[in-house]
Amino acid sequence: MIHYWIPVCFSYVPPVSLHHCVSSLCSTFVFVFFSGLEELVLVIQSQRNSYHVRRGIQRRGEILQQADELGRGAPVVVLLHELSEYEGDWSILPALPRLSATYGQSAAWFFFVEEETRVTLAALLQVLHRYRVSEEWFLGKRLHDNEASIIHHYAFSEDPSSFGYPDPAAGWALSTPLLQRLAERIQRENLKSDFTIDLKHEIALYIWEEGNGPKLTAVPEFCTEPRDNCATTFTTYLPNCGDPVSKKDVFVAVKTCQKFHSERVPVVKATWEKDAGFLEYYSDVTDASIPTISLGVANTERGHCGKTFAILRRFLSKAVPKADWLLIVDDDTLIRMVLSRVAVSRLMSSGCRCYSDDAPDDMVLGRCFTSLGVPITHSPLFHQARPDDYNETLISLQQAISFHKHWNIDPVAVYRHWLRDKDLRDEL
Repeated sequence: MIHYWIPVCFSYVPPVSLHHCVSSLCSTFVFVFFSGLEELVLVIQSQRNSYHVRRGIQRRGEILQQADELGRGAPVVVLLHELSEYEGDWSILPALPRLSATYGQSAAWFFFVEEETRVTLAALLQVLHRYRVSEEWFLGKRLHDNEASIIHHYAFSEDPSSFGYPDPAAGWALSTPLLQRLAERIQRENLKSDFTIDLKHEIALYIWEEGNGPKLTAVPEFCTEPRDNCATTFTTYLPNCGDPVSKKDVFVAVKTCQKFHSERVPVVKATWEKDAGFLEYYSDVTDASIPTISLGVANTERGHCGKTFAILRRFLSKAVPKADWLLIVDDDTLIRMVLSRVAVSRLMSSGCRCYSDDAPDDMVLGRCFTSLGVPITHSPLFHQARPDDYNETLISLQQAISFHKHWNIDPVAVYRHWLRDKDLRDEL
């Protein structure tokens, strides 16, 4: 069924949204309302990592089984990683043209959820019935910044709370007219950025379009914590993917430089260093008091690709204990990037290298692993900024793994409040 303003008088109007057809309007158009699950496309933001593929398939099966038991038709359930081979589809906006072309003529709503989002279809139907599908709608659980945030480029700095963005764990929805217009805009203009910092905020900004598009409409039934009348709830971002890894199977590499030896390294030693089984500090100079190891790479003010690749080479050498995992950490990070030994070995044997020592190491690693077909798995538990830069409601429901940057905060207090494991273990 196509849902637009159409030049005929439609004979069926659902009783939950009854409208009488005025004779002067019947020959021109009529409101068409959402009628059932067949007009719903559920998009699970799945990833190519084997664990996440299994979780996505399980979630799809649970949704379709629930639809069968409900007896009101079946939605289309899309695993995002299956939509195309383009890794950027994970950030949603690049996937909209394909979603529009494939499902736009038969769907009334597109509902985006994460792998661990639980959906109650009957409640979701009741929510979507409230909105005219012939109009542009952007629905979700509303989050907002309490203060201007660097991860949002200090947008709406005069009144950060005035702009809302969705909590992806609770699910968010686009009506088909809005999704189709966004898809056409993406095809016409192309996306201005080829990387994503905070997906949920950037999607809301793109949809808002400097005030030319709709703002997020808050839907109280889109939930993360269970309560009455919820259409969605959320379990956890921490995957249940087997037994914990032993500390001795993780080698930790801390990147530092001489000017931060007295300022940042003591924070690492006062917080999480004791939880590491094997740890080395890598600097531009040797300092026996820490101790640090010089890798022969000068400190750079921008990216640290040269230093990172030197760490990768050392990890594979006989100079350090053999471990299955490598954890690379900046000296002002309370934890950063994690690589398996197999991934490091494939990378170093591929010939993929830094184009300069000061190239951005994270982007170079991403490019290299993508070219090798090694999936890069996203976890929202790794944070690239301070706790104050994130919505408090959002991070309070997480079991955070890391935060980054020490300015204007007490990093030891941040560690104790957000990251310290109160039950000290021998595993990670």
